[in-house]
Amino acid sequence: MRQDKNLEDKDIQVILGTMLRAGVVISMAIVLVGGFIFLFHNQGSLTDYRVFKPELAKFSSIIKIFKGIPSLEGDAIIQFGILMLIFTPIARIIFAIISFFIEKDYLYVLIGFIILTIITISLSGGLAH
Repeated sequence: MRQDKNLEDKDIQVILGTMLRAGVVISMAIVLVGGFIFLFHNQGSLTDYRVFKPELAKFSSIIKIFKGIPSLEGDAIIQFGILMLIFTPIARIIFAIISFFIEKDYLYVLIGFIILTIITISLSGGLAH
């Protein structure tokens, strides 16, 4: 029986590793496609990087990013790829929590939920807001 559990643990590790690699590759491809679209739509326009203009950040929320994707706005697609990159480790944590729950390893389920809570609080602006 012990060998079966080790095989399952190894399978879970392979799935988690594959999930991380696939998430990084997919998000990189999305950013690359968005970059090409952005460059195609903005041919010849020059940007002055000496002065920061916050009004140009039109995709400052997840909802705005998703609204910009169907109209093929390059900067929305780039930011969606970055969101994919951010949420890849979060998906790994969720999958790990599920696998620990299946294995009935409740201490690690609790630790996983604590980590997920910390990440969620950090992404929502932290405790300062």
